[in-house]
Amino acid sequence: MAKNKPEGYLTAKESRKISKENRRITNQFEKQRKRKNVPESEYLTTMHNPDNAVEFDDLHTYFFTDAGTVKSVDGVSFEVPVGKTVGVVGESGCGKSVTSLSLMQLIQRPQGQIVEGEIRLNLGDGKAYNIAKTPNEKMMKLRGNYVSMIFQEPMTSLNPVFRIGEQVDEVISLHDEEGKSKETIKEKTIELLKMVGIANSEGVYQMYPHELSGGMRQRVMIAMALACSPRIIIADEPTTALDVTIQAQILDLLRHLKDKINSSIMLITHDLGVIAEMADYVVVMYAGRVVEKGTVREIFTNPCHPYTIGLMASKPVVGKQVDRLYSIPGKVPNPVNMPDYCYYKDRCEMCVERCAGEYPGEISLSPTHKVSCYRFYDGKGEK
Repeated sequence: MAKNKPEGYLTAKESRKISKENRRITNQFEKQRKRKNVPESEYLTTMHNPDNAVEFDDLHTYFFTDAGTVKSVDGVSFEVPVGKTVGVVGESGCGKSVTSLSLMQLIQRPQGQIVEGEIRLNLGDGKAYNIAKTPNEKMMKLRGNYVSMIFQEPMTSLNPVFRIGEQVDEVISLHDEEGKSKETIKEKTIELLKMVGIANSEGVYQMYPHELSGGMRQRVMIAMALACSPRIIIADEPTTALDVTIQAQILDLLRHLKDKINSSIMLITHDLGVIAEMADYVVVMYAGRVVEKGTVREIFTNPCHPYTIGLMASKPVVGKQVDRLYSIPGKVPNPVNMPDYCYYKDRCEMCVERCAGEYPGEISLSPTHKVSCYRFYDGKGEK
């Protein structure tokens, strides 16, 4: 930082130095990623548990900006079991969407890069790929067939200049290796539109996105995501900007379709009510790290991390009248210059003496319930 300047100010010299270093680092990653004919052995891996659809193992995804390196995902580890729904919660900017985009390999490059860790995707029959090292041409075949995403904003996710039918047809034709005819693809698209609860499916097939409501557009997005019966569906805020009635219909639809095609769901949301209704497991993220994870019952009946407790206290409860909802004090630390101690310490109302030390490791409260907090350590650093 420049002397006698406001915090966060960079001189032109400092900014040029950061940009030069960023280009050096990102060029190394891009050179590695743009190689041709990469042998499968480089990205072939083994699932730690074959019952998981995907495993995030110490994932680090950084953005190399002119202001410094933003550690959006800084050592995230959790699993999505086959046939289950895992809810990922946390306030805006905590790294939920970047984690899911890392799985899809849709991080904005060259600034955004997976710098460390593994994302193991289960392809079935004992075969798995490490997505962090999978080349682009192979990844294009995995998207849609094995993992697909329902994006955050249905109002802007569809292309406004193409008809609905053309956009869903494209997904099927791109990923269908049998080379079906246009008539067969159209029939499947109309069948998908019916499956997601669109009554006038043949009419909607010919419509443009602006002719549909938000709920209808979201149903089309779900149809596109399910077109090839993927093993894992990423639902990034699937009910954003929808009213409560339509939200309930979309969630019921997702739950029904997940069971119908035996997929897993990674559900990203701010709404704890949605998590309680939909999820089997919960992952709580804060400032790019997982602070607590467990089954939905464990997290809701026995929240242990102070951040999780704060989230629970800040949501309204039916039948309970309060003058003012609880608000977590303070603000999230600057992601460019994260502290050496627990990231939540400066906002925490339950600090202990050890909180001033290095970032706490993960403590197992049960086989499925884990938390990163010094309140559960004894004097020797154990639970």
